[in-house]
Amino acid sequence: MAKVYVIGTMDTKAEELRFARDCVRRAGAEAVLVDVGTKGAGAGADVTAAEVAAHHPDGARAVLSLDDRGKAVAGMAEALTRWLSARGDVGAVLGLGGSGNTALVTQAMRALPIGTPKLMVSTVASGNVAPYVGPSDLALMYSVVDVAGINGISRRVIANAAHAAVGMALNQPPAAMSGEKPGLGMTMFGVTTACITMLREALDATHECYVFHATGAGGQSMEKLADSGLVSALMDITTTEVPDFLVGGVFPCTEDRFGSAIRTRLPYVGSVGAVDMVNFGAKETVPARFEGRNLYVHNPQVTLMRTTPEENKAIAEFIVSRLNRMEGKVRFLLPLGGVSAIDVPGMPFHDPAADAALFETIRAGFQPSPDRKLIEVPAAINDRAFADAALAAFKEIA
Repeated sequence: MAKVYVIGTMDTKAEELRFARDCVRRAGAEAVLVDVGTKGAGAGADVTAAEVAAHHPDGARAVLSLDDRGKAVAGMAEALTRWLSARGDVGAVLGLGGSGNTALVTQAMRALPIGTPKLMVSTVASGNVAPYVGPSDLALMYSVVDVAGINGISRRVIANAAHAAVGMALNQPPAAMSGEKPGLGMTMFGVTTACITMLREALDATHECYVFHATGAGGQSMEKLADSGLVSALMDITTTEVPDFLVGGVFPCTEDRFGSAIRTRLPYVGSVGAVDMVNFGAKETVPARFEGRNLYVHNPQVTLMRTTPEENKAIAEFIVSRLNRMEGKVRFLLPLGGVSAIDVPGMPFHDPAADAALFETIRAGFQPSPDRKLIEVPAAINDRAFADAALAAFKEIA
């Protein structure tokens, strides 16, 4: 039977953690109580803090012998991530705690595959939870009162969380249903919608198309699905998160963008959709250092800034450096007629010099191989000709 791992700091939350473990057991699941405390040994855990800390690359002393609490928590988070990811019997993970333990346990949760139940009872769950959730499917439950003893409120909240974890652990759907189509990850932005719509309509009959809005979290979520084995290929047409990462927009990717394609070697079809723009909020939020730049108010909450030739060169270098590390089947397409709906003649971001810097840098740095090919299409990204070329490239490798 898959187990429910109940995780927290036994040196400060022992009563609450034992209560959660007992609720899990009474509900019919096997519970494993894991101590991740960094100060003193907590009694009653099934897995001690020392056992978890031993999985740190530098050993337990890199976690348990530190006077700096921040460094100790960070070290334990790394050790727990490695320890938990190596378990083959995780039915669900239930964490309890405040800000420190929430950061610690959710880091390990995020490393688990999409679909593995993850529930964190936390004092910070009613605030900005993006740093804790990231691209994962973990759930946060607000503790209402602090996780500081068992009382009439915490008893109900923790019991509800324990029963939810048991329900998920004992009722997981099969990994694949009979007749289920293979999953396909796709990235889209408003200014590349026409292209992705054409591709999705052409592929819906054979693939389960998962379209991700390229808002930073969207790209990360798509790559998390790839790492979790839940998609069979990627159509990463819209890579606009790269400009935001490099220039300072509000929808940035991370340094690991394209990492899943490198790690998994999944068939990959990509392009430079919407890299003509950096995204900001309302116009008045655009940083002063960008005064005088070409700005376009997409709506009252979103302002776009046209990328320059210099920025496009850096964007291209970032992308091509990742493409060259992909060892699976790769097709990367350049839409020579424009990279977004507003980067075409007569539209506000049409800038042939900026596009030329992008294309020339990719051409110069791209390392072709029998499985890695660069395809130039004399059309704009939302033209039928480009969609047809992307579809043909996908069918060639997927």
